[in-house]
Amino acid sequence: MPYRTIPLANNYFYHIFNRGVEKRLTFQDSRDFRRFLKILTYYQYEGRKPSFSNISSDQLENVYRNEKLVEVICYCLMPNHFHLLVKQLKDDGIVKFMSQIGNAYTRYFNTRYSRIGALFQGAYKAVIMESDEQLIHVSRYIHLNPIVGMLVKDLKTYEWSSYYDYVGLKNEKLVNKSEIINFFKGPQEYDKFVSDQFSYALDLARIKHQLIDGED
Repeated sequence: MPYRTIPLANNYFYHIFNRGVEKRLTFQDSRDFRRFLKILTYYQYEGRKPSFSNISSDQLENVYRNEKLVEVICYCLMPNHFHLLVKQLKDDGIVKFMSQIGNAYTRYFNTRYSRIGALFQGAYKAVIMESDEQLIHVSRYIHLNPIVGMLVKDLKTYEWSSYYDYVGLKNEKLVNKSEIINFFKGPQEYDKFVSDQFSYALDLARIKHQLIDGED
């Protein structure tokens, strides 16, 4: 992923997204999805560290004792793109984080599928969250992606998203959901907040699908 020249500020939240070059699939099966999530977890932490592919379990535990460059608030991985909501904690934290995950995942993907060259399409996009309202609505937008993409009809059946964490189905090291959940009474209220937009999201998906099918 190319280096960004616009500085990103500490203690601010950013919606980060990118897609596969030429809109190609970046995640072809569950192994790819799992690998990317492990890489996201690993490279949140600062400091010099072994290559992810060569690390031992003891070294991994030492990495997780380090301070973080960023906090991943929520995510959704789609077959040909990804969305992250990230809080920068250290100077250049997002730049370092995105460079490391892009390089690590591209090396893995190219080795596995016998290809060369860039996997992601140019520099990732990073949009700052300017209010609490924008923050929580973007989290909902991110979690609704599998519905809009017509991959599932029930978000609780899509495992490549932090929605599982938000509604209490799992609790993994990767995400800090408290930044969003603290605006709600708990997971059930957040679940309702997202679910209330299902019909709207499905309508958007149908319209998008019809437009695509109608193109020459």
